[in-house]
Amino acid sequence: MKTGKKVTLFAAVAALSLSLAGCSGAGDAAEAGGSDDGEITIALVSKGFQHQFWQAVKQGAEQRAEELGVTVTFDGPAAETEIDGQLQMLQAAIDKKPDAIGFAALDPEACIPLYENAEAAGIPVVEFDAGCSSDYGQAIAKTDSLGAGALAADRMAELIGGEGEVAIVGHSQINSTGVERRDGFIDRIESEYPDIEIVDTQYGDGDHLKSADIAKTMIQAHPDLKGIYGTNEGSAIGVVNAVGELGLGEDELTIVGFDSGQAQLDAISDGTMAGAITQNPIGIGEEVVQAAYDIINGDTPEEVIDTGYFWYDAANIEDEEIAAVLYK
Repeated sequence: MKTGKKVTLFAAVAALSLSLAGCSGAGDAAEAGGSDDGEITIALVSKGFQHQFWQAVKQGAEQRAEELGVTVTFDGPAAETEIDGQLQMLQAAIDKKPDAIGFAALDPEACIPLYENAEAAGIPVVEFDAGCSSDYGQAIAKTDSLGAGALAADRMAELIGGEGEVAIVGHSQINSTGVERRDGFIDRIESEYPDIEIVDTQYGDGDHLKSADIAKTMIQAHPDLKGIYGTNEGSAIGVVNAVGELGLGEDELTIVGFDSGQAQLDAISDGTMAGAITQNPIGIGEEVVQAAYDIINGDTPEEVIDTGYFWYDAANIEDEEIAAVLYK
């Protein structure tokens, strides 16, 4: 485990938040009363609420909770850059003493002291989407982001004819999903496609406005650029918007995205975006609740629950298997 100034700072934030048990974020977290009344309560703290991905995770969590007859709360910061806010939400969840907590870490190091608090309180923690660098998390429901990034690279290479310059607009160089989606793409290009050069990688924090500005700068700096890969919903839509603002035709730049959402579906349908990788966010929500429920009842779930990933484009967007994992 890493320690240092950042962890110390967030430990202080966590300690301060002990007096903020009523803290609430952008979500709909109801007051979690634990199991004093005999009802199982699972508190979920996500990375954010601004992307449709998290609404789909919430949908899956609520569906499985209804099937199991348990109560879930779902909270998250307004933006995926609000690490302090997310940590306060996690501490507030711990203070309410639910039967289990589900957590998707924005910063894998900053959450360590709060996991220690959860352990001291006897509250099991399961993870979803991205984990914390703590040994206390009992299971994680997630996408194989390295594999998904590699698939994005394969599709990009195929679309640009196996040669040329490409760039990456990433959403994070801190949390594991951003790092792994980037590294999976880079490693596959470097190992399998020697005639493709990655000329730039920059980070827009998943914000479509910031990502659009980055993409425009990339396009202007590299006039021979053939493709851009956006590593999440906001990143990809930022690239789409940049292309529109610069007046580029659909044949002038190949855009490969990640996640879905209505804006990406529309961009693929009209030809602006070539295609994207979709996860299974509803499945992630279902599996994190199921894993928490199993632990509460004395069962041991798989340590890593792989919820899958898929490539979709205009050719398969309406296929039954693909339509089931797209969200609008």
